[in-house]
Amino acid sequence: MTPHANPLTKRAIATRQADASGITVPAGDLRALVNALETLGYDIVGLLQAAHLRRSDLSDPDARLPCEAYPLLISHAQQERFTPNLALHLASAIPVGAFPLLDYVVVTADNVGSAVRQLIRYFKLVGSPIALELSESAASTSIVINGPSMPFTAEYTASLTVFRLREESEGRFAPASVNFSHRPDDPMEFERILRCPIHSGSSWNGITVSREAWQLPFRRRDPILRVLLEQQANEAIGRIPVQDGAVGAVRRVLARHIAWGEIDISLVARDLAISPRTLQRRLAPQGVSYQRLLEDTRKEAAGRHLSESKLAICEIAFLLGYSEPAPFHRAFKRWYGTTPQMFRAQHQTKSVVASGAGAQNEGSLQ
Repeated sequence: MTPHANPLTKRAIATRQADASGITVPAGDLRALVNALETLGYDIVGLLQAAHLRRSDLSDPDARLPCEAYPLLISHAQQERFTPNLALHLASAIPVGAFPLLDYVVVTADNVGSAVRQLIRYFKLVGSPIALELSESAASTSIVINGPSMPFTAEYTASLTVFRLREESEGRFAPASVNFSHRPDDPMEFERILRCPIHSGSSWNGITVSREAWQLPFRRRDPILRVLLEQQANEAIGRIPVQDGAVGAVRRVLARHIAWGEIDISLVARDLAISPRTLQRRLAPQGVSYQRLLEDTRKEAAGRHLSESKLAICEIAFLLGYSEPAPFHRAFKRWYGTTPQMFRAQHQTKSVVASGAGAQNEGSLQ
């Protein structure tokens, strides 16, 4: 389903550089999404411009980009041309190797079951806001998609998992069912393409796999190569910037939702599958309140928008959840010791000076 943005998010800007406290995703993950959108016939030049990204931003294997680029790309794509079940179609357009290390550590597994365990173990290699876990019974095993209640993410993750398992089992894999807590745009299309029943309005998101399907062998199973890939994957996971505990979880949810103006503690708690009171209780031992985390997130977002976007100040205020400009102005002066207008003017001056210095240096080298 399409993320439902307020009108201002149509003009929201994804910054190229996030400061160390911002939530970022690997550039390669965004590259896979952009390539899939291009395969489906979308205007990639326009989408990248709308998100203030460049092709070169996606080509650096070590770069990390702001996570808000994801909803911006998807929402602009749906504004360009609405596609029912867009997540399903994007997943079908992403080939093996789009997520190189994760894909190959999975496809070299012996069978469906071991591949799923590899996927869950190394899922942190991609920048997804969700996590996977197994729930096993005598008759079947469920791949549970945990995390924010984001229909697009659930549909995309479930679909991509089914396509990978099907391809590597030489077309033999089909799930027993796929469960969504929401109703997809077109459940019948999901059933036809994923070849299984779709249970809408379920209490969980994920895939149920029968015992028979769990044992299906993989066509590229290679234990020697898999061990080498696991070593690389373990090293890569160790380099991922993380922030553990309730503080990190709340920051990640706020970073995703603040672009939609959704900053109420009840919404954040719901995404974390806990009550607001439980959330506050978990934050207390870390010496921080929800309001403080919200303030920090707003501060970071306000600074980025003013220094790197062309949004009007009143628009930025609304985007960050302020119903009127005046409270935003007071908060901004408290955060940065200056007004939003002065902050923007100072950063524009710095940008001009930096550009001039760069041109002079370039000329001196010629």
